[in-house]
Amino acid sequence: MLTIAPALAGCAAQTSTRYPSLLPRAIESRSDAEPDVVIPVVAADPATDLALADLRKTLDKTTAAFAPAAETAERLASAAQGDRVGGERWIAAQTALAGLDDYRATTSSMLTDIDSLAIARAADGKPDYPAIASLHNAAQAAFEAQSARIAAIAARLPDA
Repeated sequence: MLTIAPALAGCAAQTSTRYPSLLPRAIESRSDAEPDVVIPVVAADPATDLALADLRKTLDKTTAAFAPAAETAERLASAAQGDRVGGERWIAAQTALAGLDDYRATTSSMLTDIDSLAIARAADGKPDYPAIASLHNAAQAAFEAQSARIAAIAARLPDA
């Protein structure tokens, strides 16, 4: 009995301030739900639409002109496969590839112009313009297709 009494006295001597309260904390009363996102309605921007229309025309012209030029370059590269580096057929194929690079550079420049339009809108605090994103995706796809076709044609020619 005497050995149990000090142990019980030690348990009884502990105060409740030594342990944290089990009441809800402020952090536990907040909501973890995602906030509602308000998507702003984008008003038509005639100046941007005009610039995008000009860029779309340039993209369409470049894409249309690239296809026959690429076919010519492929034909010249096929003819130059057995030719030596620096031979006439090899030079003709390389010249055709250089012409394809001009079309790709135009497309790359358009991508830069489209990005500049998007950056200018963001700098003015305006919301994203769906037409800009749409044209950017089209120009990016054209650029990647042109790059892939140029690389495939160049791979068929011996390196200088």
